Amino acid sequence: MARGRIRAAVRGWFEGHGFIEVETAALQVSPGNEAHLHAFQTQAIATDGTSAPLYLHTSPEFACKTLLAAGETRIFTLDKAWRNRERGALHHPEFTMLEWYRAWQSYDSLMEDCAELLAIAAEAAQTNVFRWRGKDSDPFAQPYHLSVAEAFERYASMDLLTTVQADGQSDGDALAALAKAAGVRTAPDDTWADVFSRIMVEKIEPELGVGRPTILYEYPVSEATLARPSARDPRVAERFELYACGVELANAFGELTDAAEQRRRFEAEMAEKARVYGDSYPIDEDFLTALSQMPDASGAALGFDRLVMLATGARHIEQVLWTPVAEIPEP
Repeated sequence: MARGRIRAAVRGWFEGHGFIEVETAALQVSPGNEAHLHAFQTQAIATDGTSAPLYLHTSPEFACKTLLAAGETRIFTLDKAWRNRERGALHHPEFTMLEWYRAWQSYDSLMEDCAELLAIAAEAAQTNVFRWRGKDSDPFAQPYHLSVAEAFERYASMDLLTTVQADGQSDGDALAALAKAAGVRTAPDDTWADVFSRIMVEKIEPELGVGRPTILYEYPVSEATLARPSARDPRVAERFELYACGVELANAFGELTDAAEQRRRFEAEMAEKARVYGDSYPIDEDFLTALSQMPDASGAALGFDRLVMLATGARHIEQVLWTPVAEIPEP
């Protein structure tokens, strides 16, 4: 019941702020081009029997950006997304994603949106505290703003940006040395991104959003495939994540609109996916064409099920889903 109230309140907030709700196709030519996201694939069969692969999208992002290129300026979608190889207390193969986009506005405006949405969800759930595994967060408190570099210094005693060059290239050996000094395990074949992710999971994320929400901003450019570089420091990007109770709730970007640079990043991500997993996804050429016509914009994606979990005190994502996907049977 709380889920339904939160959904209605969120929709009402967006409609009251001049947003249009859009409905994007779930089946896409490309499900997304991030190395560690895995999609569900199917076949589209024509009446003459010919077929072509299609994918359930891992996010409605590509479709939403084509709508921005077509002239929409404030849009949101509250609908299903799908990610394979993901299942656990905070992950489900089919989940609900809230995404919204603002044309001609900076990603700072999305930080303000996030703060308001937390309060709205709490009011709808009739609670004044978010809880998750022994950690509390005040959804009515203004989020604490912390850069990724500051978080690494505070919680892991590392100067992260010494391992990132001005052109965005990263030094894996240098970060591995910092990780070892902080007691974080590394492996000889780890990439810079592997070590970064391990430090985030072990040292940083458990400290975020405790007491009040945290906005973690300015990720290194290599960790922000779809975001534009910061005008302040080319080593970091206009990307932030919203945390409460140590749980990541939202991911937001100042959107990259350079189609050539986006293609380069996608190709690098798919090369890494092929190296690690032995497969890759096609690049959506229509999306890149639209991107070259897209206005400056900012966009955010929020895990709606996780928001409901924290607002209701649920301990597992399946407790807030009406019909969870069946488990894979034992062989």
